[in-house]
Amino acid sequence: MANEIPPVLTRLEQNIESVVLGKKEVVRRILIALLAGEHLLLEDVPGVGKTLLAKAIAKSIDGKFTRVQFTPDLLPSDIIGSSIYHNGEFKFSPGPIFANVVLGDEINRAPPRTQSALLEAMSEHQASVDGKTYPLPDPFLVIATQNPFEFEGTYVLPESQLDRFIMRIDVGYPGRDAEKNVLKSHQSGEPVDALKPVASIEEIKTLQQQSRAITVEDTVIDYLLEIVEQTRRSNEIQVGVSTRGTIAYYRAAQAHALISGRKYVVPDDVKSLAIPVLAHRIMPRGFTAGSERSTAEAIIERCLRNVDVPL
Repeated sequence: MANEIPPVLTRLEQNIESVVLGKKEVVRRILIALLAGEHLLLEDVPGVGKTLLAKAIAKSIDGKFTRVQFTPDLLPSDIIGSSIYHNGEFKFSPGPIFANVVLGDEINRAPPRTQSALLEAMSEHQASVDGKTYPLPDPFLVIATQNPFEFEGTYVLPESQLDRFIMRIDVGYPGRDAEKNVLKSHQSGEPVDALKPVASIEEIKTLQQQSRAITVEDTVIDYLLEIVEQTRRSNEIQVGVSTRGTIAYYRAAQAHALISGRKYVVPDDVKSLAIPVLAHRIMPRGFTAGSERSTAEAIIERCLRNVDVPL
């Protein structure tokens, strides 16, 4: 199986793991988002390497990286850009959204109007300013972060925006040995600054095409759909997974198969991604959107147990 993994994908994974130590599964899930052409929400405490992850993937694909610190006074134009009068005419000055990898740090600290500025970019890969549409770079990956334990001065992400993230994951603290290696690697500076590209933009586009070409048999599709249907029928859930979420689930399973060295999706691909792909898309009864993550994940776990795995 390992021999079927595209060599460029192996190089990419190893390159990121050389600076993001002890986080193989996290790196894989970021690559799943990249291959699926979707976006990622990192929900964790500050200082566990969220910015490092975003920088590492941007440097590995020789792409442009930008970071936007979301604050209560951030305007939509601060993200998208604006028209500036120069030499007798208005010229568009692109904002930080025009990059291959965009880190939206503490996205829930900006008001809803500014959060919504990302919606068109994330779903349509374009930005509209003064009646004109500007295409975004390809590939285009938004990695947004939020602190799940600090709520003062924050705005809950609307359901429509949460639904545009293929997965919600956490980074977590490293193990003792991994953290020891982190300390040693920082003796002479920031390791990510010395990271070299191992994949071109064109190679990433090819990988994305290969991911979309991964075979999904009808029995596996039915298994995926039954899991989604469970979220819509459950008495514990007020709002189930949308059709957009189902498509994201399908694409994530294809990308997971490619990373695993297969040309076809197996039920384990679908099962292993259920919680990170679906939990943030449901609204448990009695809770508001984005709250009680552990409750949502436990409900998805129960939905999985209600569905027979195809043999």
